[in-house]
Amino acid sequence: MTGVLPPAEEKARSVQRMFDRIAPQYDRVNRVMTGRRDQAWRVALVRRLRIGPGDTVLDLACGTGDFAEIARKAGATVIALDFARRMLLQGAGRHVGAMAFVQGDALQLPLASRSIDAVVSGFALRNFTSLPPVFAELHRILRPGGRAGLLEVDRPRNAALRAGHGVYFNRVVPVIGGLLSDRAAYRYLPASASYLPPELELLEMLRSAGFGKMQKKNHMMGAIQSIAAVRT
Repeated sequence: MTGVLPPAEEKARSVQRMFDRIAPQYDRVNRVMTGRRDQAWRVALVRRLRIGPGDTVLDLACGTGDFAEIARKAGATVIALDFARRMLLQGAGRHVGAMAFVQGDALQLPLASRSIDAVVSGFALRNFTSLPPVFAELHRILRPGGRAGLLEVDRPRNAALRAGHGVYFNRVVPVIGGLLSDRAAYRYLPASASYLPPELELLEMLRSAGFGKMQKKNHMMGAIQSIAAVRT
């Protein structure tokens, strides 16, 4: 992974520049790589969180606003927040007047305490510099009983599936990304899965931050995980 993952002290800025760079092609590449299933996973998680009219929802690390748009269609008022300005501009161009797009840092969210009913975040955990302070911020802004939904990559438990997934994720994805967008970025994205803690450690981080009733579901034969949790 040398030369693919940035040094720890440069990660935040490097990730921000990368997502600014790939913003115009980001949605297209996601759809191709997942066979358009990424949208179905988002819809399923929004339903699990029972997001609907009257809810104020934060789409954290929103990218171009896929999660935000699904939550808006469910009737929620949505704030879409991202670190990368060009991602926000791309999203605002797609969803004119539909929601608020805000540039901000997950480590210091520009939101009042106990002001949000639900938070969703898609494929972003491995891009944060540290997860415990992010989870602490989510706990701060959520109302008691507020819901959090996290969608991320995972590794299949079955050995044969894990091997096949490894070939696709680590070899095919960079080729697709290189053809459609930016090869360096799509070499980083598979490698960045190494930043994710194991399942039990991740759930313990959420528990330590003040979340309970955690439920994990798998998609794509274990290659994708979605976690729902409740702020206590």
